[in-house]
Amino acid sequence: MAVSLLIEMMVGDCSNDSAPREFRQHHRRARGNFRTWGGSLFAFHLTALSAPQAGREAAIALCENTLCLCHRNEPGEDCEMEIRRVGTQASGKGPADWFTGTVRIDPLFNGFDPARVQGANVTFEPGARTAWHTHPLGQTLIVTSGKGLAQRLGGAVEEIFPGDVVWFPPGEKHWHGAGPTTAMAHIAIQEVFEGKVVDWMEPVTEEQYRRCGSRSA
Repeated sequence: MAVSLLIEMMVGDCSNDSAPREFRQHHRRARGNFRTWGGSLFAFHLTALSAPQAGREAAIALCENTLCLCHRNEPGEDCEMEIRRVGTQASGKGPADWFTGTVRIDPLFNGFDPARVQGANVTFEPGARTAWHTHPLGQTLIVTSGKGLAQRLGGAVEEIFPGDVVWFPPGEKHWHGAGPTTAMAHIAIQEVFEGKVVDWMEPVTEEQYRRCGSRSA
């Protein structure tokens, strides 16, 4: 979906028939009410649209996978179990503004209003890692494969392995990623607060990474 169409649906009247029906229905609810789950998600992805092309593609893929569900389960409506089958949600490349190296993001779930939890499976190739960042309501990582590294600002670099569960408190500056020679994958779980789930900061430099990576190679 074109970036211009996403922006039109956020700030325009979304009456253009080229907009998918599900998006038009959601727009009528979310426009002017950014405190709803849908509005928060829209605001989060519009921020992502200012990233380089790779970032825009990842944001658009996630929009297409999640916002089409927003017209369901309004208050008072019946809710039913839903199974998101493996392979039905498009993968996205980790944006260069947020990651160093090759990273793949596979969206898993986004909670329906009033829930605000989000989850994604993130795979880091050797040497890949996040930039420094914080989460307004904290973040949980569940390591599923490989061998990785995680560090909070001012703390020691920790090796993380499959089965480990890592918790970063709200506002704690940190980064995480693969080791220098081994890939790593984890499930990342975080919550939306006032329209955002993350604040991205400066990248982890090669010098910083080499210092910590040498201890885990």
